[in-house]
Amino acid sequence: MLVNRLIRLLRSTIRYKLLLLVLFPIVIIMPVSLALAALWGSNFTYEQLYIKVNTDLSVSHEVFSDIRKEYLGHLERLGESFRFHTALEVKDQYELQKLIAEMSGKNKFSYLFLLDPAGMFQTGQSLPKPARSSSALIKAYEGKASVGIEIFSAADLSSISHGLAQNVRLNLIDTPRARPTSQTHEDRGMMIRALYPIVDAANEVVAILDGGVLLNGNHTFVDTIRDLVYGEGSLREGSIGTVTVLLDDVRINTNVPLKENQRALGTRVSDEVRTKVLDQGATWIDRAFVVNDWYISSYEPIIDVDGKRVGMLYAGYLEAPYRKAMWQALIGLVILFLLMMGLSAIVSIRGAKSIFKPVESMSAVVQQTSSGDTSARIGQVESRDELGDLARGFDDMLDLLQHRSEEIQKWADQLEDKVSERTSELMEKNEHLSRTIFLLRQTHQKLVAAEKLAALGQLTAGVAHEINNPTQVILGNLDVLIQQMGDSLGPVREEVDMVIKQVYRIQEILNNLLQYARPSEYASDLQVTDVNEVVKDTLQLVQHLHKKHRFDISLKPKASIDVQINQQELQQVLVNLISNAVQALPEADGLIRIETADWEDKGVMISVTDNGKGISREDIKNIFNPFFSTKKEGEGTGLGLSVSYGLIRKYGGDIRVSSTPDQTTEFTVWLLAIPDYSADRQIVANDLKQIEQDAKQLGLVAGITNERGGTPRAFKRSEGKPRP
Repeated sequence: MLVNRLIRLLRSTIRYKLLLLVLFPIVIIMPVSLALAALWGSNFTYEQLYIKVNTDLSVSHEVFSDIRKEYLGHLERLGESFRFHTALEVKDQYELQKLIAEMSGKNKFSYLFLLDPAGMFQTGQSLPKPARSSSALIKAYEGKASVGIEIFSAADLSSISHGLAQNVRLNLIDTPRARPTSQTHEDRGMMIRALYPIVDAANEVVAILDGGVLLNGNHTFVDTIRDLVYGEGSLREGSIGTVTVLLDDVRINTNVPLKENQRALGTRVSDEVRTKVLDQGATWIDRAFVVNDWYISSYEPIIDVDGKRVGMLYAGYLEAPYRKAMWQALIGLVILFLLMMGLSAIVSIRGAKSIFKPVESMSAVVQQTSSGDTSARIGQVESRDELGDLARGFDDMLDLLQHRSEEIQKWADQLEDKVSERTSELMEKNEHLSRTIFLLRQTHQKLVAAEKLAALGQLTAGVAHEINNPTQVILGNLDVLIQQMGDSLGPVREEVDMVIKQVYRIQEILNNLLQYARPSEYASDLQVTDVNEVVKDTLQLVQHLHKKHRFDISLKPKASIDVQINQQELQQVLVNLISNAVQALPEADGLIRIETADWEDKGVMISVTDNGKGISREDIKNIFNPFFSTKKEGEGTGLGLSVSYGLIRKYGGDIRVSSTPDQTTEFTVWLLAIPDYSADRQIVANDLKQIEQDAKQLGLVAGITNERGGTPRAFKRSEGKPRP
């Protein structure tokens, strides 16, 4: 009932609606904004904490890596020292043991031995026996120094020192959230093992320095990393920074407290951390339950010398002080928001009252006007603020509105006719523009092709004439060579024949080049030709292609107009097109369709269509370029289509190609009944003239041709912007 009453009040008067609009930002938006701000603040805080702990892990990783390299550096300095090399050469065991003992004690090696090339202890053990084998030791035999993590079993540790094995043994402590296990203790050791080979003057390995630093219970190691990562002032007061080395999921070296003055040795990480880091090999950057409290934690896997995940390196700090500081900030923000909301509500309600009356007056006038009383007005308003100006302007607007409504009705009657007229003009201009653009593109392609073929023709003619002279010299000298050698040519006759064959092949390519570059010099007399007969004769010339490919040819001779052309040149074009079609056919069900037809009253059209692999759009652009070929290497020179194109264009005809990849390819030859040797230039001129006429109709300013009447220079819109 109360809700329905409120709804009726809101619908009946603007007073309550205005109060609702004024209070809505305070009652709804500000609390939502507060919640979003709190959520954002929490997320941002933890993002910063995760960024810091990720940096801490990176620093810990680098320090861990530097410490390992430092131990290898100690062995390198010892192994390359003059005293050590001298004692090793004279086999002074006392001096060697003294040097090794000094190095081991000074740098706190858990063990340091000198091994012979066979891996047997030379010093450091009372009885000769082999050292622990590993992939790193094998590399040391090959002369490669290395340092890495290796896991020593209890037996391995006992073979080094019985006391070392006893110190490593660690009872496991039940830890909340850890993965269940039946294991009760950990007796393996995680060792930083450094191996440095000693080589003689002949670069042969004569001994190996084998040193190890046990990480189990090595509190100096983790405390050093912690002091570097979490120095004074790096954490909020009350938080503690910790670094841990874990063997599998067991803490074997840590400064995480279990209780006061006791390190959490033997405790285990949570199951979710173990799954992500050890099982999946990923890095953990998140909150994690560490022993008995939540820490901002980072874990990464420790990889041994064989690439296996054998443990984890941890860096993190206590979350509680940061969480407490964040909640204190959020509570302060809530209190501030509440104070601001109360103050805003008081000011908003008092300000809303000053606009009730003018608005209600305007509402009454609107209702009267809607009911048909066009003479209703607000009248005199005492308020001098914007609402007062609005009320007075409202009366003026009503007067103007009445006048405008009469004009609008008048213009509405004329609007439909004008829209229809403009639409018709726009459609007509669009058609002209589309036709002009299409024609411009075709003309541009023809001009580019003509210029390209002219330039390449000059180049290929020069190259062909330059190469032809050496080939003639080669053939002449080969004839002399054959005559001089006589019967003694037998053992190499096959090679000589091959050379002659290849020289003739060069001459054939040269003839094609010259025919492409100077087609008029190779043209024979024109003959009145029945295209259908030439096509039939050509099919006889390509019968040999059936030996290599199985295909069918469908012939539809429909042309009735004779053309003036050299028959041999037309046969050459058709042979090229049919040969290309055969090579593109599939292995089975190959079909070539050849059709002739009249080209209006201008001449004849010949089409050669195959159901082969087709030609891509990128290749179609270059298909008539000299030396361009889509065939496999060695199957063609790339001159067939370019020569054919030149022959047909010489008579004023044209060759066009269309293709659908993996379906069909169609080459169409257009021949004029009477050759027109200036057809290319005339066609381009006509196209440019048509473009200029269309451009003028569309209101464009066209600079279609250059001073020679040739290649278009520009095509400009009326705005003056150049268009290529």
